[in-house]
Amino acid sequence: MRLVIIGGGILGTAHALAAIGRGHEVVHLEREVEARGATVRNFGLVWVSGRAANELELTLRSRRLWEEIGGKVPGVGFRPAGSITLVRTEAELAVAEAAAAGPTAAERGFELLDPDRVRALNPALRGKFLAGLHCSTDAAVESRQALPALRAYLEASGRYSFYAGAEARTVTGGTVIDDRGRRFDADHVLVCPGAAHSGLVRELVGDIPVRRVRLQMMQTAPLGEPLTTAIADGDSFRYYPGFAGEPLNRLNREESQAFTAARHKMQLLCVQRLHGGLTIGDTHEYDEPFAFDVDEAPYDHLTSVAEEFLGRKLPPVVRRWAGVYSQSIDPTAIVTRARAADNVWVITGPGGRGMTLGPALGEETADLLHL
Repeated sequence: MRLVIIGGGILGTAHALAAIGRGHEVVHLEREVEARGATVRNFGLVWVSGRAANELELTLRSRRLWEEIGGKVPGVGFRPAGSITLVRTEAELAVAEAAAAGPTAAERGFELLDPDRVRALNPALRGKFLAGLHCSTDAAVESRQALPALRAYLEASGRYSFYAGAEARTVTGGTVIDDRGRRFDADHVLVCPGAAHSGLVRELVGDIPVRRVRLQMMQTAPLGEPLTTAIADGDSFRYYPGFAGEPLNRLNREESQAFTAARHKMQLLCVQRLHGGLTIGDTHEYDEPFAFDVDEAPYDHLTSVAEEFLGRKLPPVVRRWAGVYSQSIDPTAIVTRARAADNVWVITGPGGRGMTLGPALGEETADLLHL
């Protein structure tokens, strides 16, 4: 079959990867010269540790797919580094202990480590913490270089064409017309718009159960030593459903987050890029209209927490940015798939899970469409 995929982010690219892998032809349209949304404004984390139990199987499937992709496409920068969530209080420790003893701990690769074992695994962590929840299944890719590497791999099939700077204006049946008047005919049209929920998406499927979430992040100069795992702090327990339970309820009752962390709904996540710098974040903002500028207070807070764990000053921050991603608000759905016609689908809303779940969601859609 021939597919036209609209949207060049990770979700659109993952759907192209699934289709090409099954022998089909793909025409891929991206309105920017290069994807500039949440796909490249994230940590590149393939995050198993905090996923809800009902999505764990899909997450582990996606993790295995990423490893396979990394073997075929070295340019994506896949590395099975794992993560350590560092805890600073007894209440946070109780959440980590419950997770390490939980029914899915073995599948996730959870192990609770004392400070000495944390430092043996990740010697760059010379600061203060009570313990670390190690997750051996977490991994990372290079978000800013993954898409070009994947497209080059797809183009080598001879069945993939990428049109940069091509904005789809109309979709009628199996025909897509872009802003240059070019027509692209297909057996299936998949619209993967990221956080662009208006315009063409609204024309096709109206209002769908998704919202937009804004975040702030930053990048440092090279650390000068390996950070062998990704790291998170205890605030991250509050944002991942995999940690739900009475210990987390007690944490939320007994401990108020620092004012800045609570106000900006923050967690520390930190991963080292291949060039040695650290990507650090993030915040959560749900109420639109979003600000067009970034606040400095969250960066100060994240810097202080990261330096507390590292036991040293961070390298200079070389860039800061904000991003917006699409999140499904349907509690029964990991991603929103809205059918506009028999052969036209809009697919969006994986939340902060797009990079983690992209390959598995692409395969899931391919199965749904009997590709």
